[in-house]
Amino acid sequence: MRDHHLLEVEEEEQNEINLTPMLDVVFIMLIFFIVTASFIKEAGLDVNRPDSPVTQTKPEEANILVAIDANNDIWIDRRLIDPRAVRANIERLHAENPQGSVVIQAHKRSSNKMLVTVMDASRQAGVYSISLADSTQ
Repeated sequence: MRDHHLLEVEEEEQNEINLTPMLDVVFIMLIFFIVTASFIKEAGLDVNRPDSPVTQTKPEEANILVAIDANNDIWIDRRLIDPRAVRANIERLHAENPQGSVVIQAHKRSSNKMLVTVMDASRQAGVYSISLADSTQ
């Protein structure tokens, strides 16, 4: 009877599931996901928003103001500009005033595509200091 009881205990020990290899795999996967997640960078645009209302600036530090109206028309120096000519106009104004940055004033009904087009044109023109201003309309 005693031997029979010992055999049952040994069979029960053999039938238990060993979870150690599964936990090892889980920890390895956890480390893998943590390491790969740290290398993922979200694509986006760096935008500088002014903290305070625009104040009066000296003429030599004047910014290049680009306005986008509700019809997605681009205005620079109160002149209507074709989207393909934005880069050339910004290059010209930046050459006249290398210290100035580009300030984009986009109407709330204008498209994001036009805003990104103007930002790309500014960067292609060599101006990387780009700010967004609230529309007065």
